[in-house]
Amino acid sequence: MTHPSPHTDTTAVPRTAVVIVGAGPAGLTLGNILRAASVDCVVLEAESREFIERRPRAGVLEEWAVRGLQRRGLAENLLARAEVHTECEFRFEGRRHRLPYAELTGQHHYVYPQPLLVTDLVREYADVHGGDIRFGVRDVRLHGLDTEHPSVSYDCPQTGQRRLVRCDFVAGCDGARGVTRAALPAERVRVARHDYGIGWLALLAQAPPSSDCVVFGIHPRGFAGHMARSPEVTRYYLQCPPGDDPGNWSDERVWAELRERLGAADAPPLTEGPLIEKRVLDMHNYVVEPQTAGPLFLAGDAAHLTAPIAAKGMNLALHDAFLLGDALVARLGKGDTSGLGEYAARSLRRVWDYQEFSQWLSEIYHGTASGDPYRAGTTLARLRRLFTSPTAATAFAEQYLGTDGTS
Repeated sequence: MTHPSPHTDTTAVPRTAVVIVGAGPAGLTLGNILRAASVDCVVLEAESREFIERRPRAGVLEEWAVRGLQRRGLAENLLARAEVHTECEFRFEGRRHRLPYAELTGQHHYVYPQPLLVTDLVREYADVHGGDIRFGVRDVRLHGLDTEHPSVSYDCPQTGQRRLVRCDFVAGCDGARGVTRAALPAERVRVARHDYGIGWLALLAQAPPSSDCVVFGIHPRGFAGHMARSPEVTRYYLQCPPGDDPGNWSDERVWAELRERLGAADAPPLTEGPLIEKRVLDMHNYVVEPQTAGPLFLAGDAAHLTAPIAAKGMNLALHDAFLLGDALVARLGKGDTSGLGEYAARSLRRVWDYQEFSQWLSEIYHGTASGDPYRAGTTLARLRRLFTSPTAATAFAEQYLGTDGTS
């Protein structure tokens, strides 16, 4: 919902072209695009700079996304420090199966933890280009979305006073629980949601990766995943009941399940270490339509959520930021409204493509543990096809890398 403006006289209220709510990958990339084009903007973030630069999140970036950052001068550290992954490995029926997706498509993944990307983007926006970013704001409210004079207000953490910023546009980049999504008119909003009925225990281990690539363990006891985050830290996932308590998973139980579910002939032993994070994620997806309302445009998780099943979330956030940033620059610099008019449709084409792939891949990951012999049988048939049919393998690789041409 929107709120009445806290000021009746707004002539002395500060004004900017765009207020960006949220300093995640979408908001910060958008802010950098606008600053590079000399478009005035303000970024509002509820957390501290230290918090967002350390918050553990995704780390897999598709090549098209990295090239998009590079074209905008935002990938120097990433290209220097990221790991390049060219294949992945499935383990099922006690055997290891490598899928060389770079050979099949000519493209690869970059592994670069989101906190590092956020750190780079904050530095570029705030320190290098002097962009206006306000951390620790509280009670953000949107006003006048149905008028020609929208504005955003918030409580200033330094003074405790209410502040108001007038603007031309608001970019909602504040995630699934943010205020901007709630500002869409309820009578116009449709939220398409899919719950998988499973949970993942998300783990960070203070231990080097046990493989040189991402590993997917397909096992009757449940899915397990291994993803490198850095030379010293590894992300693991274990399928568990939705809503499970991380306290149910002692370190001993975690490592026993990982050894079982990721076990295969000739597989090297897992390199174990202290578990520095345990949290349960209930697997679900959603898509908000429309993701615009007058001068408000949603991007990233505020507009759509893709469970980490296919590692698509950060890539979709960047895709939105590229589209929205270019569209706002065209509108504010040249009066060209076509990009803003096409923004939602262009975003949703890739969103729905990734949603479909996530749903398909979920059946691969979880079908053998469903307790349904039919689902288990068809899951194994799909897996075997990936490693006997070059056509099937290439189709998987294209979707896994986002190289199907969806724009």
